[in-house]
Amino acid sequence: MNVESLYLAPLSDPQSLREALPEGPVLAATESTDAALLDSYSRAVTAAVQRVSPSVVNVEVHHAVKPDGRRGRSGERQGEPRERRGGGSGFVFTPDGLILTNSHVVHDATRIEVTVADGRRAPAHTIGDDPATDLAVIRIDAPGLPAVALGDSQQLRPGQMAIAIGNPYGFQSTVTAGVISALGRSLRSYSGRLIEDVIQTDAALNPGNSGGPLVDARGNVIGVNTATILPAQGICFAIGINTAKFVASRLLRDGRIRRSYIGVSAQTVPIHRRVVRFYSLTRETGVVVVGIEAGERNPARVAGLREGDVIVALDDKPVAGVDDLHRLLTDAQVGARSVLTVIRHTERLTLPIFPEEAR
Repeated sequence: MNVESLYLAPLSDPQSLREALPEGPVLAATESTDAALLDSYSRAVTAAVQRVSPSVVNVEVHHAVKPDGRRGRSGERQGEPRERRGGGSGFVFTPDGLILTNSHVVHDATRIEVTVADGRRAPAHTIGDDPATDLAVIRIDAPGLPAVALGDSQQLRPGQMAIAIGNPYGFQSTVTAGVISALGRSLRSYSGRLIEDVIQTDAALNPGNSGGPLVDARGNVIGVNTATILPAQGICFAIGINTAKFVASRLLRDGRIRRSYIGVSAQTVPIHRRVVRFYSLTRETGVVVVGIEAGERNPARVAGLREGDVIVALDDKPVAGVDDLHRLLTDAQVGARSVLTVIRHTERLTLPIFPEEAR
């Protein structure tokens, strides 16, 4: 049947349609295309894993547990020091043995041991850790290790391939793959601070994946796997590698991240609409001071801040909540003159303040 007769054939005639559209060649071509696409995807994942896996390590940590003084079944006092084990993942980012992992994996560890991809075990020590971003740098004495290539998390796009490599539940070099689900998420760290620009992915993460790399199709590390949302499935998070680069550089330089504080306890509160309109505020919430820490030289006390004051700006930058205030109190403010804008009752005041370094 030719093309012209196809249009003349009645649609109700299945035999005519079967003759006009032979299924075999069409289906074969479609299946061949699908197979080629799947093969291409598989090759991309395989190549990325081969590039990064030699740099992924297993991190085993030991924590001292204080005796609780209780009595056991035999009546003996439970006073002997005990040790609790934990673990996670990490990855080598310099050939001389520097490893990036999560702070919650190694924080307060009494002993750290690292197992590299070829099976060698080595003791590690902490260079520095930052609970506020859940990142830490540790080091092992093993020169010549393969190091990962670090990507650029600012160039990511939702839908882009994402590959997670780690040691969930002790199963070493486990690979899961998915996509970048969303960018610019915020995640509360275990220290209470908000981590900005977090990557959301559906590449499956489990306990033990923490600290492992999130990788793109080229084998560049784009994030540090850090958390899942339970009992949800397919909602996992990684700290963007650009944040990790900054934190790692400061930890290597200073052993910690310097941040400033003003010496208050505070909480986010709404501001009355009349006050917002009267002072043309850009936000409808602020930070109310609920307490001022003790000490004659407390920055807030010296500045004249009072309980009940509502902070609405720091150095003319709007403060809509406690997280905004934390974000603005960087190391650049340590010892430097800043200006707080506060609402006291219905009056707007500007108070000069000299933030100190947080301990």
